[in-house]
Amino acid sequence: MFPGALNSDYSHTLEFVSNVQSIPTYQVMDTDGKVLDTAHDPQVSKDEARTIYKNMLVLNAMDQVLYEAQRQGRISFYMTSFGEEALIGSAAALHPKDMVFGQYREAGVLLQRGFTLTQFMNQCYSNERDLGKGRQMPIHYGSKELCFQTISSPLATQIPQAAGAAYAMRREGNKQCTICYFGEGAASEGDFHAGLNMAATLGCPVIYYCRNNGYAISTPSIEQYRGDGIASRGIGYGIDTIRVDGNDIWAIYAATKAAREIAVEQNKPVLIEAMTYRVSHHSTSDDSSAYRSKKEVEDWSKRDNPISRMRAWLENKGWWARGEDAEVSKTAKAEVLAAFAAAEKLKKPAIRHLFEDVYDEIPQSLMKEKAEIEELVKKYPDYYQVNEFARQ
Repeated sequence: MFPGALNSDYSHTLEFVSNVQSIPTYQVMDTDGKVLDTAHDPQVSKDEARTIYKNMLVLNAMDQVLYEAQRQGRISFYMTSFGEEALIGSAAALHPKDMVFGQYREAGVLLQRGFTLTQFMNQCYSNERDLGKGRQMPIHYGSKELCFQTISSPLATQIPQAAGAAYAMRREGNKQCTICYFGEGAASEGDFHAGLNMAATLGCPVIYYCRNNGYAISTPSIEQYRGDGIASRGIGYGIDTIRVDGNDIWAIYAATKAAREIAVEQNKPVLIEAMTYRVSHHSTSDDSSAYRSKKEVEDWSKRDNPISRMRAWLENKGWWARGEDAEVSKTAKAEVLAAFAAAEKLKKPAIRHLFEDVYDEIPQSLMKEKAEIEELVKKYPDYYQVNEFARQ
């Protein structure tokens, strides 16, 4: 056969292929938390399951507080995960040293890995204890300790980066992988295609996790593509692909766990398309009522809520009491507010951080600029509000 299509048979029929069989959506439990096939019941302990669910509630509480804080002008920007909390299941299936490349709705992954509420608040306030030293806008988290690459605003840049990092891991032979999160809107970017093709041809141990939540900001998925979602593109690039119910935390957990095994044992990329629904506005800069009805959002929230679904599963197992939700949510909100109040009182990072962490040795041109700024700040301390910044 021809080298460009080794698996293609000859045909004597003139036929243009316009579609293939639709890719099914893998599901473990229904909306009532009932496992549909006991063979797929997650083999997790009571403590593991309760921890995952508590993190879903904490994420929800944090989103509520910080969304309101932005509306009050106390932080500049925020994005919530309402309706997409089941994403935490993917984090639970990973190894702690697997490298995460996020987009901007992966706070739950960090939470599951151990990022503290204090660290979340410090980043959103860009204060002196922010790990990013105040250089990023809110929700652009990063943690070297937790193997979570710092988020960048431009769409899809993390996709080829994840392939490159995974290729390095393959060469090191450490049986680790990268996981790269992105939305279906980001799959319209050129970097998506370059990244997936690179991963496939080089044999990179990377898991691509697409959150298909129905909207790329204001553009509904029906206006974004005509093919069978994003999963069909993975097959087109020769990548092992699965589509899962993105509101079913155990479907996500099982798919990610299996994907990781393929990635690290076979040195192959895997694509997971998680079908979900973005209940929240895209961000605090968006008003989704301009392009979808409130009834649509309310119906989705009632019909298929990932938190309610997980709670029902726990209750079916006898691992969660009906009154616990209110208690855990109340405690979580109190902890979020305490961390929030503490972060708000801290000063901004020292001005010297503007010039650090780019060059091993700061060049003379930057040293000159640094000296000029220090002189201006010293000359006009009130204008530059120096008391709001940490000391040198």
